[in-house]
Amino acid sequence: MEREDPLERRAREAAEKKEKQSANLGLQIATGVLAVIAIALGIVLWTMNSRSSTLKKELEAEKQELEANIVELQDTLSKITSNYESINLQLDTSRQQVAELIDKLKHTQATNRAKIRQYEGELGTLRSIMRNYLVQIDSLNTANQKLKAEVTEVRKEADETRRANQQLTRKLEDAEAKVSAGSVLKARGIRLEAYSESKRPTDRSSRTVRLLTTLSLIENAIITPGPVTVYIRVTDPMGNLLTNARSTGFTCKGQAMTASASREVDYEGAELTVSIYLNDIPEYTKGVYTVEAYTTGGTLGKAELMLK
Repeated sequence: MEREDPLERRAREAAEKKEKQSANLGLQIATGVLAVIAIALGIVLWTMNSRSSTLKKELEAEKQELEANIVELQDTLSKITSNYESINLQLDTSRQQVAELIDKLKHTQATNRAKIRQYEGELGTLRSIMRNYLVQIDSLNTANQKLKAEVTEVRKEADETRRANQQLTRKLEDAEAKVSAGSVLKARGIRLEAYSESKRPTDRSSRTVRLLTTLSLIENAIITPGPVTVYIRVTDPMGNLLTNARSTGFTCKGQAMTASASREVDYEGAELTVSIYLNDIPEYTKGVYTVEAYTTGGTLGKAELMLK
């Protein structure tokens, strides 16, 4: 075997050593680079984890704030009261929607940003609806207050009108009563006298052949002028009604009566003296005779006569 030249061997060993040193240096460099990369990756991962944790906390806080706002809206809706059925039905619907929104939010992850944004939009819509309810209720309440005030005013006016009508009615009734009272024919100076056969006054029953009743119808401009019949009822001392063949019946204020005698006169509203004779009575006795004068409208008065 041929021996290797010492110089070549040294040169080869030197080259191998140099090559080995170069390889070791490369390995050291590669190891250093890998270490730097690993550190960098670690820093990046730590940063990402830190940011992820922070973002998760922020999202969770945002979700909690959203839930608190929805609960606040739920509480506000529960306190809104209305006297209007249509609004009450709408309020019930909105309360149900809010309850469903709270339930959906509880079952949604804070990291689901799309859903969170959707729920925020729904919350905004429900708030707008709630404000609209308040505006409607306030508007209706204002209208109702105005209507109540108008109704009160109308009732007040109606009461005043009714009172005025009642007063007017009373005045009319009073006037009618006065007219009615004034329309009643009245008389004065009623006298009952006895006459003898010689047509002279007498107070002797034995001489009496006829009785004369005289009275004056009082002046009355209210009464409609026209014929008026005056009736007399004469009773003897025993209270018996004196009648003859010409005696007649009449009605006074709805009551049927019998007259001893009567006379129709033309009454024109001025004072008028009326004389009525009672004839053909077979006999007169001693005692007090009474005459009562009537028209169909009422009593005119009465008088007495003492026969001896």
